[in-house]
Formats: sequence, structure tokens, C-alpha cells
Amino acid sequence: MNCREFVDFLMDYLDDTLPGRQRAALAEHMDECPDCEVYLETYRETVRLGRRICRDPEGPVPEDVPEGLVEAILAARRAS
Repeated sequence: MNCREFVDFLMDYLDDTLPGRQRAALAEHMDECPDCEVYLETYRETVRLGRRICRDPEGPVPEDVPEGLVEAILAARRAS
């Protein structure tokens, strides 16, 4: 598995729907590629912060949520 494939399979990996062989290949790639391991952790943090923002759409945005993430979420909501 290469880094591009890693990104392609990331959502299925996090949703725990990635088949066993691909899941093992992804885990092996992370063992060998610290950049993808960091990418995964950053992605998880982004998802966590996004969920936190959306818990109460009318409430204040937590201070630790980056402004760029807030703008991206608002733009996505306007586009849908």
C-alpha cells in the first residue's frame, strides 16, 4: 500500500468496514510511514472537533476549534 491508497481507504478504516486484508495492509503501511500515522491522528482530531462543533449548531464554538475548520464546515453546509 502507498500513501495515496492509505488516504483512499481511510474512511472505511475509521468506520471499521475495511476488509481484513486491506485493513492489515493499511496497518502495515502506518508502521512503515510515520507521515501517514500523523495524518490519521490529525484526521481523527479534525473529526472529533467537527462533531463537537455540530453538537449544538446554535451554541458557541469551543475556543480550541480552529477558525479554518469552522469556515469549512459553514461553507459545506451552505453548499448542501
